Amino acid sequence: MHEPETAGFRSHPFDDDKLKEECGVFGVVGVADAATFVALGLHALQHRGQEAGGIVTHHPEHGFNSARRFGYVRDNFTSQSVMETLPGEIGIGHVRYSTTGSKGHTQIRDVQPFFGEFAMGGAAIAHNGNIVNALELRRELIERGSIFQSSSDSECIIHLMARSLQKTIPERMKDALRRVEGAFSIVAMTRTKLIGVRDPLGVRPLVLGRIGEGYALASETCALDIIGAEFLREIHPGEMVVISDKGVQSFMPFEPRRSRFCIFEHVYFSRPDSILGGRSVYETRRQIGVELAREAPVEADLVCPVPDSGTPAAIGYAAESGIPYGMGIIRNQYVGRTFIEPTDQIRNMGVRLKLNVNRALIEGKKVVLVDDSVVRGTTSRKIKEMILDAGAAEVHFRIASPPTAWPCFYGVDTPEREKLLAATMSEKEIEEYLGVTSLKFISLDGLYRAVGEARGRDPETPQYCDACFSGEYPVTPADMVEAGFRMKTAAE
Repeated sequence: MHEPETAGFRSHPFDDDKLKEECGVFGVVGVADAATFVALGLHALQHRGQEAGGIVTHHPEHGFNSARRFGYVRDNFTSQSVMETLPGEIGIGHVRYSTTGSKGHTQIRDVQPFFGEFAMGGAAIAHNGNIVNALELRRELIERGSIFQSSSDSECIIHLMARSLQKTIPERMKDALRRVEGAFSIVAMTRTKLIGVRDPLGVRPLVLGRIGEGYALASETCALDIIGAEFLREIHPGEMVVISDKGVQSFMPFEPRRSRFCIFEHVYFSRPDSILGGRSVYETRRQIGVELAREAPVEADLVCPVPDSGTPAAIGYAAESGIPYGMGIIRNQYVGRTFIEPTDQIRNMGVRLKLNVNRALIEGKKVVLVDDSVVRGTTSRKIKEMILDAGAAEVHFRIASPPTAWPCFYGVDTPEREKLLAATMSEKEIEEYLGVTSLKFISLDGLYRAVGEARGRDPETPQYCDACFSGEYPVTPADMVEAGFRMKTAAE
């Protein structure tokens, strides 16, 4: 399998106070020049992972071909010299933000898609999510002779497939995934088949589209839009689809379970122009702002979003409250992750490299700042200081998600629990820590109402995975518990 060389990549020093997007996956079959479609799809999913990306294709004469790179899709998969090495009418791709493996020290061997040769032919696989029993599986596989090439949990799937006694690659994948616990949305490919799978809880998204005579699988509908594909439907929780010249075949290889889709996809991860569960992400976020205004009203002169993720909620808050909306903070669109080496002087400039206050609009005003979340609080404090320095009379923070008090183990890079403000502080204590006039988070009931649950959250049968807010994990994170993580107790 041909593998072009890779280039180095340096992260931006100021992206440290948000929950990091998991990964994005994309695949096509039955289209000429599949690699170009995959690159376009990955470009649309870049918000889900900026650390690295990879593409695998297959051509009847040239076999499987792969390219993996650090950095943005636009910087690595647009040159003719690279794309010519990826011929074929079937291909899959992956954009990555490391959630497992060697965080901060990513090696090219950890970049997906992963490839394996089996008795019945080769297969490549790309995974969005996190396997919570990966350490247990890895130990077992190594003891049985498997040799791992990466630190990624996703490689376990390839080794489990290799040890399966099933006769076809889709059957081997079913066999392997029955051993896996956690969250996974997968795109995979053989020489002639494109495969998509979601875990039984449907924690991470995966959608199916049609393009001409071919098909596409993607993490979000916005990736179908960019290639001009028609959105057909979401892959169901626990479903496997196998797409070939026979069309789309659907299988349900897992024990059925009640869906627990990640509610934070609605709040932050997904692009606002995507559709989730039949709902516009933008409209859901606007409705979160409406619910927030009802729950946490305040007398103020201006509603201002923290760009860009707070914008739809701020629009909803302003509309419901009757307080004028304004762009009080302007984002510098040209500060990327590959900025200059961060000296101490530049680090002290903090978020000012990315955000600047619109002083003429802010001065003398009582300002409502709307943001999607508060994780460590470092950026929130700096933004508050910028607003006050610009002459604001008051600063009221309104947060479009409940307090993030628990880490996610299903494909999101979350700080350790003790580093989450809401794990150790009450809402009033966070308000005092940030030094703002007032602070209010939307309630978990309010968030559920915003995503379409009219009566809020049913504590007996929650419809979403909301573990980062509630501490109620739908799948026990076995590896983390073994490492000492303490689950929520009845008293909490």
